[in-house]
Amino acid sequence: MDHPTGGIQSLDAALRLLKQLAARGGPVALSELAREAEMPVSKAHRYLASFVAAGLVQQTARSGKYDLGPEALQLGIAAMVRRDYVNLAADRLPDLVAETGQTALLCVWGSFGPTVVRWERSANFIVTSLGLGSTLPLQGSATGRVFLGFAPTQITATVLAREPSGPADTLREETRDRGWACVSGDLIAGLAAISAPVLNWQGEIEAAVTLIGTDVSILKPEGPALAALRRVCGEIGAG
Repeated sequence: MDHPTGGIQSLDAALRLLKQLAARGGPVALSELAREAEMPVSKAHRYLASFVAAGLVQQTARSGKYDLGPEALQLGIAAMVRRDYVNLAADRLPDLVAETGQTALLCVWGSFGPTVVRWERSANFIVTSLGLGSTLPLQGSATGRVFLGFAPTQITATVLAREPSGPADTLREETRDRGWACVSGDLIAGLAAISAPVLNWQGEIEAAVTLIGTDVSILKPEGPALAALRRVCGEIGAG
């Protein structure tokens, strides 16, 4: 039977069961899985039998518990390969700006370091020399510190060598521990910035999203701007 929203109700239920299985850290018993999916055991068993036949689920012979099968792995790998982190992040910038009231930058790693590839201005216009194609220092910018913290050291080493000596190792460790970086007036006087990474399946940075503005309250660790930024980056990334 078709679902009122246009989907198929039975398929929705089957996929809910599969998602519950995926959320577990290992094999799970039929009764437990049915309970978590809020469906009768007999119904869950029929769905699982179909998933087993398709290779999406496998059943251990000794315990009878269910786990994800080899075809589920293939689907996951295909999704990983096709995930376009940069465009996904770019699509989220307007909503992030509307929510926080701050200007947002999207940066990727270029030949000369972190490079601005998208600029979404807020209604609170700010005057800055930054623009599309601008490159940012690794140690003196929030964006750069995020790349310093989450990019492989062999990638950042060449650019870092061009900068004046500084506490690069300390900044790297601090950024990784916090999961984000901030500066206030370090790069451009009067501007505060917070930045967070968009991470891939290996925990390495694909892009950085940065909020900048004249209001230093965005630097508050428990503030709404940082919470919105980290939420968006987490939803885009693979982690």
